[in-house]
Amino acid sequence: MIHFGTGGWRAIIGDEFTKANVQLLTLALARVMKAEKADQQGFCIGYDRRFLSDTAARWAAEVMAEEGIHCKILKKEAPTPLIMFTIKQQGMKYGMAVTASHNPALYNGIKVFTEGGRDADESITRKIEEAVVSAAGCPIPVMDYDHAIQLGLVEEIDPFNDYIDSILHAVDLEAVKKRRLKIALDPMYGVSQTSLQTILMTARCDVGVIHDRHDTLFGGKLPAPNESTMKSLKRYVLEHQCDLGIATDGDADRIGVIDDKGVFLHPNQILTLLYYYLLKYKGWSGPAVRNNSTTHMLDKVAQSFGEICYEVPVGFKYVSAKMRETGALIGGESSGGLTVRGHIEGKDGIYAAALLVEMVAVTGKKLSELYQEIEDIYGTLYTKELDFRMKPERKQELSRLLFHEKKLPDFGLRVETVSFEDGCKICFDNGGWLIGRFSGTEPLLRICCEMPEEKTAQDTVQRFCSFLGL
Repeated sequence: MIHFGTGGWRAIIGDEFTKANVQLLTLALARVMKAEKADQQGFCIGYDRRFLSDTAARWAAEVMAEEGIHCKILKKEAPTPLIMFTIKQQGMKYGMAVTASHNPALYNGIKVFTEGGRDADESITRKIEEAVVSAAGCPIPVMDYDHAIQLGLVEEIDPFNDYIDSILHAVDLEAVKKRRLKIALDPMYGVSQTSLQTILMTARCDVGVIHDRHDTLFGGKLPAPNESTMKSLKRYVLEHQCDLGIATDGDADRIGVIDDKGVFLHPNQILTLLYYYLLKYKGWSGPAVRNNSTTHMLDKVAQSFGEICYEVPVGFKYVSAKMRETGALIGGESSGGLTVRGHIEGKDGIYAAALLVEMVAVTGKKLSELYQEIEDIYGTLYTKELDFRMKPERKQELSRLLFHEKKLPDFGLRVETVSFEDGCKICFDNGGWLIGRFSGTEPLLRICCEMPEEKTAQDTVQRFCSFLGL
């Protein structure tokens, strides 16, 4: 029942996300740690605002304590990047966050992290899944939480200040102070407000916040920062004449942005903006890493500065691994997650937000002006994205068609390459591309297309959808 996708294990509360399964997964992880002799460094557990997250964190701690593994559990709900930062800072080999990130409210889950604050890669998650199978059906011994605290096997910690200070030291605080920027925040009922507000107010920004209360139903909306969920933030930015609006997903590892004109900036644009800013305005150097569903505008920017842009499968574990391998400056995904060299090796929406604010302050330009500068140099690329909810039998049918029979429609364009490494990605001779792949976190078929002309993007997606009967 426990299988890891691209962003950890996620399941519907009361269906597969149960006390028994949380404890089973934790026991499996404890056994993996002991087999690798990684248990002596201890273990970190954090959690977000979702229903049962705090309780599930205690369930996990009780298992780790009974296994004799010293467990540091965060006292308060926390952004996932803060948890990853703590694992890196404490020199731990493993840790976890109880969260389902941007999934609907009926989901919860667990993300497992490894040394340096990285998402666990497939080799690790496969070991955990195998350990789950071997432990299934066996009694799971646990130690009472309060008793574990008395014995010192569980320790409650608050690493908030260290995390905030690390970001404040990483950005040009004085430049931001001079600008007295007006920023709107939308934590989407998640866990980013305290961290972002502290950073921005320290930088003398005028901060307005919406959707800040604790609501395990996330206001009845998906806690994902996209154009449809950020309409309230757009109105706030325009009504209050803000320099920019920033939204984060449920566990604050992803970011969404509204510019000074009230325009939603796609995560592709945010990633491009930050890479361009780091190269041109800060004078840094290094490659970029993106997944196969993320804009090729990064490739154009990289090439113009004599750099390389590497492509990896979807899943930030692949991004961070490639960044470590190549010494890349920045890595990110079209879903809104990114990180920069020198910070944690996982995605961090809070650090990304701070860097965006620094960019506006240092350049003295509005966000709309900065992206226009990029388009003036590199041209415009148009993106078309669609998601289709899939029943298992329909998914099997389309998988056979695309990945086994490898049939494709006539797109009316010359095809240069076709890759089946992660989904089905077709690159065309006009510089455009289309990908169809099944989500690793939800029962969805995701289709994304990027083209130099908007009409071509729409037509290409339509031909693909018609071929698939969608």
